Amino acid sequence: MERSAQQQVGLTSQRETDTQIVPDIVTLTINPAVDIFVNVDHVEPTAKLRCSSPKRDPGGGGINVARVAHRLGSNVAAIYPVGGAIGKLLQRLVEREGIDSIVTPSHVETRENFTAYETDSGNQFRFVLPGSALHRAEWEACLERLVSLRDRPKFVVASGSIPPGVPDDFFAQVVKAAKKMGAQTVVDTSGASLAAVLDEGVTLFKPNLNELSQLTGAKLESDAACVAACRKLIVSGRAEAVALTLGDKGALLVTVKRVWKAQPLDIEVASAVGAGDSFLGGMVSALAAGLPIEEAFRTGIAAATAAVMSPGTELCSEEDVKRLLPRVEIREVVEA
Repeated sequence: MERSAQQQVGLTSQRETDTQIVPDIVTLTINPAVDIFVNVDHVEPTAKLRCSSPKRDPGGGGINVARVAHRLGSNVAAIYPVGGAIGKLLQRLVEREGIDSIVTPSHVETRENFTAYETDSGNQFRFVLPGSALHRAEWEACLERLVSLRDRPKFVVASGSIPPGVPDDFFAQVVKAAKKMGAQTVVDTSGASLAAVLDEGVTLFKPNLNELSQLTGAKLESDAACVAACRKLIVSGRAEAVALTLGDKGALLVTVKRVWKAQPLDIEVASAVGAGDSFLGGMVSALAAGLPIEEAFRTGIAAATAAVMSPGTELCSEEDVKRLLPRVEIREVVEA
């Protein structure tokens, strides 16, 4: 089976080995999904729950980052595996948004995720399904698509979860390959794959508070503790900069010498889905456009805020990001 999958890679990929464009940003998503969103009046056990018509969006960390960066004007390509009918649907959904897809074949059906919004309470229920195991030839094909790009991108983004069958150091291999291409590297993942990729060293690392706490083994109950944890990663060479999202408490951006804090905007939250991916997509898009890192941070905050204003898995719109951007306040933190 593994040998057969390897033989098929060059035949069934929807992309030639040498890409015809020079993307600003290439994202790699090894565990993509189709995200399904519905409204339901009330959630209760055993009862038949009558839902609204489902809305389907392309998903997975890197694909979401690509969606946001493309909406904000970046030239983006997304690398990801697809399998079965759901995989074909995923590719159609990605390309419908104008994003260039560089796909590789998988012998397993692409996964789905399911989110239900309970209109009576305003609660959101998110069901995240695991990806099926990939063969070695299948995940190696994604790496091959990256290294065979004819022209180097400015940024390579490795984002999302790792499915069974894919080694913990997969994203570390992605980062290593991207560095050889001369690209800057961005990572947003968790668990064992996070530790491995940081050992390789990245340009920008975007954790949330829980991910950073798990990585460091500390509670991180103050901004000072968060800054110290981020700075430790930077001094050790694991990241050049850390953008730490803090939920309703804003975000921190830490570099080797400077720290910025962004306060959250006062808005009505419609959905928390995709806020982190929107933040990263906004920030990387701004960096690829040549903006200073603190201004890219501001763009990330505007994109994340726009995402939580959007229902379901909609992510952010360019119009909302532009409208919110002047309202974003960041201040430089003077360390004691």
